[in-house]
Amino acid sequence: MEFKYRGLRARLEHVDVTDEEVTRQLVRLQQQSQRRTPVFDRPSQNGDELVLDYAGFADGQQFAGGTAEKQTLVLGSGTFIPGFEEQLVGKDPGDDVTVHVTFPAQYHTPELAGKDAEFRCHIHEIRTVAPYALDDTFAKEVGECETMDEMRQKMRTSLEDYYAERAEMELRERLLHQAAASMDFTPDPAEISKAVEEQLDTMSAQLAQKNLTLEDYCKFTNSTLDQMREDARPGAEQAVRIKALVRKVAQLEDLHAAEEDVAQALSEICRANHMTMEELQPYYDDAFAAAVEYSILLAKVTKLIRTSAVLED
Repeated sequence: MEFKYRGLRARLEHVDVTDEEVTRQLVRLQQQSQRRTPVFDRPSQNGDELVLDYAGFADGQQFAGGTAEKQTLVLGSGTFIPGFEEQLVGKDPGDDVTVHVTFPAQYHTPELAGKDAEFRCHIHEIRTVAPYALDDTFAKEVGECETMDEMRQKMRTSLEDYYAERAEMELRERLLHQAAASMDFTPDPAEISKAVEEQLDTMSAQLAQKNLTLEDYCKFTNSTLDQMREDARPGAEQAVRIKALVRKVAQLEDLHAAEEDVAQALSEICRANHMTMEELQPYYDDAFAAAVEYSILLAKVTKLIRTSAVLED
């Protein structure tokens, strides 16, 4: 097979956004949104949401973890310890209320278990919480539009942009795979094994953010690490092939990761992770530098292949 990466033929998929899809997304947004309306003409009651400060005291001493400012609390939700919320019913904005409670005997903080305590509260705001209707009020307060018709059009445009971006990403992926498939290349088994372990390392880091391990994942999925490695091999082999393609095209087309490219890439990494360059520096080792260089070359090779592609109807 002839190696080919210019003039590849592919199809850019197009998705029409229907009225039903627009409505479905608006309803989903409606379900995620609640309208909060300040209450001034009556005292607080169950179901109201309070905004309050509080400080907890036991044995005359303020205890750790019992203080908050501008905390939200829905009365009757049972969020706080028994007896707390009931004493905030019938109050007004601006009230200072001392709430007297007894911590449960099995409370998770042993030094507070079974103790009498008081919380000195200040109520900033009382408000009702209710679902929005799909009307102009919803459009103004949630969609930042003047009318519901304007919000529908805004949602339609957003969906069209999303589908177009996803279609473009999928096209570029297909073109990369198409070019890689035409290349006379046999992946090194050692490189594939390395790529498999890199995939597992990435998954392990993602699980760690949820306080889970790969072993936990195996238990949940009734699998084993060996099975996970086997399942990861096709993707790892494809990743190795794509890397070889990027190196080959970059060499043929004299593409490089220039200093300004690296600087821009690092700036984007810092921005995405809310870091400064100084905070990033300790992580910037040879492996990090190689990964940044590869990402730059991958973007340039992908752009070249996409620009030269012939799109079919």
